[in-house]
Amino acid sequence: MSARFTVLGSGSSGNVSLLETPGGGLLLDCGLPPKEIGDRLAAIGSSWDAISAVVITHTHTDHWNRYTLEHLRRLNIRFIAHKQHLVALATVPAFEPLRRAGLAIEYTEGTQFVPLRGLSCIAVPVSHDSDPTFAIRCDAVSSCGGTWAVGLASDLGVVSEPLLTAFAGVDLLAIEFNHDVKMERASRRPRFLVNRVLGDKGHLSNLQAGEAVQAIAATVDPGHLRAVVQLHLSRECNTAELAAHAGKTALGASSPHTRLITATQDRPAETVELSLRPQRAVGMPKLLAKPRASMQLVLPGMEG
Repeated sequence: MSARFTVLGSGSSGNVSLLETPGGGLLLDCGLPPKEIGDRLAAIGSSWDAISAVVITHTHTDHWNRYTLEHLRRLNIRFIAHKQHLVALATVPAFEPLRRAGLAIEYTEGTQFVPLRGLSCIAVPVSHDSDPTFAIRCDAVSSCGGTWAVGLASDLGVVSEPLLTAFAGVDLLAIEFNHDVKMERASRRPRFLVNRVLGDKGHLSNLQAGEAVQAIAATVDPGHLRAVVQLHLSRECNTAELAAHAGKTALGASSPHTRLITATQDRPAETVELSLRPQRAVGMPKLLAKPRASMQLVLPGMEG
């Protein structure tokens, strides 16, 4: 059960990532207009016809788009979000047709859910000023016993121990490298915005993200972590070179063969191929080690 992961766009003007699996295509966030998403899907050899579901991480408007909500309804694509996200979006006219059609589906914090056949996900709360905001871990579910795992954390102010635990053992880590602290402090941005970005409910600096990468890379054997994808770089207060330097420093000698990919706002990033590997207990986070009685095995509409 091979898969592909591609960031279609990442930044303050819109965030969308694609996880392609044998069970269908999953968009993680949908913060660009539908035509733009369609063009970027086409650029990597995919299309809207391949998309089966969307999962959103939070309700800041760079992570969903009202025209895309209308497009999801037209194509009967499931829209999966936390209960509080669904409540917040209830005032958006484009959301109501999705809800009436039974396409608005709820996930629960800390409980596994299955957006596509053969894929298990879990939402991990993170600190950000859109409450609630979640990081998402996705694991392949294969009858042959192999697996792969993707962890995505696109907006967060600090990296918590629960997040590090949840992302232990991933094959691909997509994480925010938002700003360089010196550039942020020296910028001409309003002081309240600088304080917001640097605060615990803002965004990760290159240094913070690098520390998280180093910690997560240490949970696996050398060569296990296939790729680190750098997300949500600030156009004003970061550069690709600074982010890449932080990422390479973090990977260092412990994971020198890990691909480092810096996503941009304007075009799809490099695609990462994921293949099944033997499942190892040491690489699995504690909260995924044993399915709980409350585990939601199949989403509505996915029965059978």
